[in-house]
Amino acid sequence: MNSAESFSADYPEARAKFLKAAADAGGALEAVVHPERGPDGGELATDVAWFGPKDAPAVLVMISGTHGVEGFCGSGAQIDWLRRGGASGLPAGVAVLMIHAVNPYGFAWLRRVTHENVDLNRNWIDFARPLPANPGYADLADAICPAEWTEAAQAASFQVLGGFIAKNGMMAMQQAISGGQYSHPKGVFFGGAGPTWSRTTQTTIFDHYLKGAGRVGIIDYHTGLGPWGYGEQIITDLVGSPGFDRARRWYGGVVTSPSSGTSTSADIVGDGLAAAPVLLAHAEVTGMALEVGTQETMTVLGALRADAWLHAYGDPMSEQGKAIKAQIRDAFYGDADDWKGMVAGQSLLAIKQTLAGLAG
Repeated sequence: MNSAESFSADYPEARAKFLKAAADAGGALEAVVHPERGPDGGELATDVAWFGPKDAPAVLVMISGTHGVEGFCGSGAQIDWLRRGGASGLPAGVAVLMIHAVNPYGFAWLRRVTHENVDLNRNWIDFARPLPANPGYADLADAICPAEWTEAAQAASFQVLGGFIAKNGMMAMQQAISGGQYSHPKGVFFGGAGPTWSRTTQTTIFDHYLKGAGRVGIIDYHTGLGPWGYGEQIITDLVGSPGFDRARRWYGGVVTSPSSGTSTSADIVGDGLAAAPVLLAHAEVTGMALEVGTQETMTVLGALRADAWLHAYGDPMSEQGKAIKAQIRDAFYGDADDWKGMVAGQSLLAIKQTLAGLAG
């Protein structure tokens, strides 16, 4: 079997492949239809598939498309596992819940954000409390997302960003930009002003499918950080916590932690994995983000900045818009057989490790 064939060229193809693979594997399917439409006018939906006993005490949850355009990776990994018959060999007492394209708008429109321009992994905060502050982003906001996307404007922006890097270092800039911000709605890594459709949808899915589970393992698929095709296993639990120690037993010493500075990811606020133990307070939750590398960090950031400008000030259907869409697709999807094979192989290993941990 060629793993590359499990990956897709666009959201409609990915959805069709997932639905067929899940049905062929005997999954119980449900679709949560999104209020927006795709660029082709087609339906958008978060699709859910359940495999195994409904009353299983342990459940593996596989989530694709948290960051929209990153859904190419997670969708391909989900479909590959299904096509390989993974659902037919589950350990006793373990079920699998697949959430395909939890942010279908971003997947279809080649955006990392939701239709509200919100980064779903910065949206899981308590909006009744004071919003987290990010003074670093505020200082750089005009350079990160200028009102014009001309060569002159980009050169001026890079000069500001380069000066910040020279003074504070690359990781400090990454933290300032990607750590999460709640003050610039047209900017990047915006956490929103309230719960998004995707957050509400995921909450409802968790409430319905996982209310009886005592142990839950989550694999959330991401791309855009790290070397080409390498899958970093990121644990958001604090080092030394029961959740981190359990994840380390499951996955080994290669796991990384944003809070301890061992990860390529900034230490973020409002991410879904950190929110999961609160949503599933009745269960022991072990969460891992599988982050697969694509391009160099500044290239990825440039694509995000261009896309933010495009949807705030430009025309996504223009020739410039199409060029930016190709740029952001390349930044988050390694559309090559070697990359797809690396994703599939590392995903299969992570799934085996998670199932073993849940069954142990």
